[in-house]
Amino acid sequence: MLRRGKLLALVAAALAGLWLVGGWFAGGPLPRDTEFVVKDGESLTAVSEHLLYVGALGSTNGFRLRARVFGGDTPIKAGTFLLPKGASQRTLLDILQGGKVIRRFVTIPEGMPSIMVQERLMAQPNLTGTVPVPEEGSLLPDTYEIGKGESRASVVRRMQAAMQRTLKELWAKRSPNAVVKTPQEALALAAIVEKETGKPEERRLVAGLYSNRLRQGMMLQADPTIIYPITQGKPLGRRIRQSEISAVNGYNTYAMAGLPKGPITNPGRASIEAVLHPAPTDALYMVADGSGGHAFAKTLEQHNANVAKWFAIRRARGEL
Repeated sequence: MLRRGKLLALVAAALAGLWLVGGWFAGGPLPRDTEFVVKDGESLTAVSEHLLYVGALGSTNGFRLRARVFGGDTPIKAGTFLLPKGASQRTLLDILQGGKVIRRFVTIPEGMPSIMVQERLMAQPNLTGTVPVPEEGSLLPDTYEIGKGESRASVVRRMQAAMQRTLKELWAKRSPNAVVKTPQEALALAAIVEKETGKPEERRLVAGLYSNRLRQGMMLQADPTIIYPITQGKPLGRRIRQSEISAVNGYNTYAMAGLPKGPITNPGRASIEAVLHPAPTDALYMVADGSGGHAFAKTLEQHNANVAKWFAIRRARGEL
C-alpha cells in the first residue's frame, strides 16, 4: 500500500511538472499581433490580469506561478510592446522582461512654423487631447520620442523646454559681434536666417549680412517676413503681390527697418548659433544663384549684376 502511495505521488508530481513546463512552452490563445502597454510600477498580478483581458492568457494563476518559477528576478519593464499571435507564456514574459519596446517618434524639421507643428501633432493617432497653436519660435526642431496615450500638450511642453535650454546655452556663449541684444531678438533673426537659406554653409554668412543691415538701420527686406502674416508660415503657393510687399503689419521687413515683432518660424539650433556667431562679411545684399544658394554683394551695383544673372537663369528655365 505504501509503495502504491509513493507511485501515485510520483505520477502526480510528474503530471504537475508536465503541466508546469508544458504550459510554459505551449502556444497561447492570443488571436492576433497585439500592442500591449505596461505602466510604470505595475505588478505581475496587474500585468497578468491585463494579459488575460487582451486574450493572451487562459489563466492568470498558471502564468504567475510559471513566471515565478522560470522567470527569475528580472522585473517587468514599463513601455509598449508588440505581443505576437499565439505567443507562449515564456515568450510573453521574455518580451515584457527584456524585449524591445515599441518606440514612436515625431520629427519637427528646422523651419517648420508652429501652425504646421500643431497640425502634425494633431495627426498623430497615438497622442491624446488637443493643443492650440504654440507661440511661434518657442519649439526646438528635433526628433522627439512620444508615448502611446501621451497628451499633445505634454509633447509641446517638452519641445518648448528643449528650446529654452538650447537658447540659454547658446546665448551664454554668444560672440561679442552678435548684433542681437536679447534672446528673443536672436530667435527673431534666426527664424529669418532659417527661412532664407537651405544651405548649412550659408547660415553664418546670411546672419552676417542681416547683422550688417541692422547695424546700418537698413530694412532687412526678407521675403519670408512678407508671407508670414498671410499664411502663418505655410507656403504661399503663388508670387508675392505688390500690395503685400508694402503692407505694414509688424512682420513685413520691406515696410519697416529692424526685426519683426517676433519669430516667423521655429529656428533650429544651427540658425540660432549662426545669429550669435555671424560671419565677418561686408555683404549687404544677396540673391539666388540658381544652385540652391545665394550670390552675395557689398554694393548695390554688384547686387544688380547678380540679379541680372539670376533673371537670365530663370528665363533659360522658362520661369519668366
